[in-house]
Parts: sequence; structure tokens; C-alpha cells
Amino acid sequence: MNRKDFLKNTSLAFGAAALSISTKANTLTRKKITIPPYLKSGDTIGITCPAGHISLEEIQPSLEVMQSWGLKILIGETVGKKWGTFGGTDQERIEDFEKMLRNTNVKAIMCARGGYGIVRIINAININLLEENPKWIIGFSDVTVLHSHINSNQRIATIHSKMCNSFPDVWQTAEQLRKDSIISIQKALFGEAVNYNILPNSYNRIGIADAEVIGGNLRTIENLAGTISEIQTKGKILFLEEVEEPMYNVDRMFWNLKRTGKLAELKGLIIGGFKIKPDDDPADAFGLSMYEIILEKTKEYDYPICFDFPVGHQVNNFAIKCGVKHHLQVSASNIVFKEIQ
Repeated sequence: MNRKDFLKNTSLAFGAAALSISTKANTLTRKKITIPPYLKSGDTIGITCPAGHISLEEIQPSLEVMQSWGLKILIGETVGKKWGTFGGTDQERIEDFEKMLRNTNVKAIMCARGGYGIVRIINAININLLEENPKWIIGFSDVTVLHSHINSNQRIATIHSKMCNSFPDVWQTAEQLRKDSIISIQKALFGEAVNYNILPNSYNRIGIADAEVIGGNLRTIENLAGTISEIQTKGKILFLEEVEEPMYNVDRMFWNLKRTGKLAELKGLIIGGFKIKPDDDPADAFGLSMYEIILEKTKEYDYPICFDFPVGHQVNNFAIKCGVKHHLQVSASNIVFKEIQ
């Protein structure tokens, strides 16, 4: 085979593979979402570390709170393990997560913390076990990999929320907003419908949307583009949050969303916490605000946009049921975000 034919055949092979992934994603997106059974007193929640490491002592406050909800706790073997920045080796984290998936007594799995690491193991985890035994997967930040992958492939609802490392050391003296955001996890797990009312932002775009909600950390979503874990946004309400990124990176990531078509066919856009990393040199400031960056990338679309939503790397990080249909109403006086049952 000459070089020209080789390149032609290779190009066709890659094109066919991309088309296959795209076709599968579009087919799965039309598949009805599966809602795992909601929890009740006496059920077991598993704690595992698919990303960063954390000790048993550090998660003890979260265990006490969840036990007060009437839940039993199963501590995964990766809790307390450390391999570099990770909660154990890749293989240890894969095996621990799969044990939680296989255990029929475990009704929900909370990731102990975020950080980085799930993208290293997502291809090796047998996520199909979740289809045999649907259960709630809980977390945010790096756990966005799981939310996106599961939504695009298994079509099973998950919970985007705080994790064990976000619980206060002393519940009684914690600020109420922090406690409320953690109580929102309990409400979501036990089947209470999400219903949040939020103050308006002058940059909001008014409108109404009824659609499935999906999203998470912007940088993580960008990094999943072109993979089997890629987020599917067509016809959905997308929520985004980010932390410690310079403004030019935020602009670059939103260009990625725009150029890959992720912003084109949304029903609505929700922007949560965006903690911007300060410029090293004020003379090199980017020049556009976060609001201007986002409105620039969405100016030709007419769906509602909500800023300052209580989700992300911040105290007011409230639970969202990914994959579940919600009603978003953005008006000049308030924002309503509620689950459609």
C-alpha cells in the first residue's frame, strides 16, 4: 500500500470511528433517563476515592452527619490510601469503585473528594454494572467525568453536589448556608424534588425552559470533548462552574464549547460560581468580564441564561439531579429552578 492510500484509508477509519461514537451518543441521548431508587432510613451509602486522596479522620464529620440521616456507611478501601495525589493506584481505585457498583446493599456512592484522577480510570471502570444495579453517584468537580460519562452512555441520573471533604468539622456551629447546601444532598437522595428560588442578576437573559439538566466543571467538560465521555447538550439545560482559572482560559473554554456546538442547541444555560484567578500583571488584564465572555458566545441564541447560581466551588453549592428534567424560569424579579415530577 502506498503512502497516499494508507493516509486515505486511515482517514476513513478515523472518520468512521468518530461517526460511530456520534451516532451512539445521539441514540443514547434519546433513551429515557433511569432514576435510581431513592434512599430511605437504614439504607447504605458507600464512600470511595476515585480521584484525590483523603483520610478516614478527615471524612469523619461527614459520616456522622449522614448517619444522623439514618444511613449506614460502607467505607471503601481507597479511603486512607495515597498514591501521589490519588486515593490509591489506578487499579485500586478501579477495583474499589466497581465493588461499590456490584454491592446490591449500596444504594448510593459518594465520592469522598475531587481533585484529579477519574479520567485516568474511566475507560477501565465497568460502568455498565450501574445499569444492572442503578444507584446514585454523588460529587462534583472532577466527578464531572462520571456525571458526563454516565449521562451520555448509561443514561442514569446522578447527583452533582458537595462531597465528604466539604462537610463542616462541627455541624452545630457551621454557617446556615453551608448546612443548607449539605441538607440539599439529603433531600435529593431521599426523593424530595429540587426547588430553588434565586435572586436575579442584571446580566441574566429572560426566558423559560423545561428540559433535562446536565453539567459540571467547565475545564473538565472541555477536556472530555471528542471522547466517549463527551457531554451531550442538545435540548438540555447546561450548568457550568469553574475555579482558579485566569480570564483568558475562561474565554478559551467557552470558545471550545461554541466551536464544538455545545452552546448551539441548548434549552437553557446556568452559570454557577466562577472564581477567577487574578492576573499576574494588571497591565495584561484580559479586558472582558466573565459575563461579557459568556454573552458574546451566546448572542445568536435566544435561550434563558442565569448567572450566580448556587453551584460550584463555594459555600452555597446546592445539589442538582443530573439527567432529571427541570423547569428553569428566568425573570427580572427572580429565578425559579425546580424539578419536574
